[in-house]
Amino acid sequence: MSFRGDAMLRVVSFIQITLRVLQGAAIFAAASIAIAAICYTVVCAFGGAAWLDMPMTFGDTLIADFGMYLQIGGTIVLAAVALMIPTNLRMNALERSHRSFHIGMDDVARAYHLCHTADRAGVFTFSSEFDATRERLAYLRDHPDLSRLEPEVLEVAAQMSQQSRHLADVYSDEKVARAKQFLQQRQEEAEAQQERIVNALHAVQEIRTWAQQVDLEESVVASQLEQLDEKLQASLPGLGYSLSRKEDNVVTLAQKPAAE
Repeated sequence: MSFRGDAMLRVVSFIQITLRVLQGAAIFAAASIAIAAICYTVVCAFGGAAWLDMPMTFGDTLIADFGMYLQIGGTIVLAAVALMIPTNLRMNALERSHRSFHIGMDDVARAYHLCHTADRAGVFTFSSEFDATRERLAYLRDHPDLSRLEPEVLEVAAQMSQQSRHLADVYSDEKVARAKQFLQQRQEEAEAQQERIVNALHAVQEIRTWAQQVDLEESVVASQLEQLDEKLQASLPGLGYSLSRKEDNVVTLAQKPAAE
């Protein structure tokens, strides 16, 4: 659809340019013919050239100088047409200026952005539709960056800004700054919480590693105690002693009777 629209615009533009060229050529040709006819008639009037010879019979009456009268009349008509050419040129210029005047969307967008930014900053105070539009239009007219824009562009931008004043109130600079500050605080809190979680994970990992190290050391100590107990059990009978275990943690040392 976009391709067809662009092709159609190109065709229309080509036709308009062609008509403009043909119209300019027709005006130039009419002016040239009118000037040539006036000059030739003036020369004929002073006897420098012959008049148009075209005798005419009207009933029984012969008009021998009909060619001269026709030439003079044609010259007057051509002069009248030539006098209309400046008016026609002015009308064409007005038409072209009217057609060429185009409310560019970039200009409207730029003016609307400046007006909407001022509205968000709380520059405008009027609440009624008419006063609000007039206030915005006055602001845009006095803005130094918009001095070259047409009044129609500023009027459209002012009306657009007035229609979107609810958005400017909802997304005012104060509310947006407050929302950003709230989000900044939440982000700082989240980062602090994340830092605490990382520290806790490091502490848990350290405790786990420490516990594993203690378990390993206890296992080594238990193994050493077991080996020591086995060696002691093996050595006491040779000395005439024996170990008896009443409970898990109580050991009784008894002396065997001496051999007779």
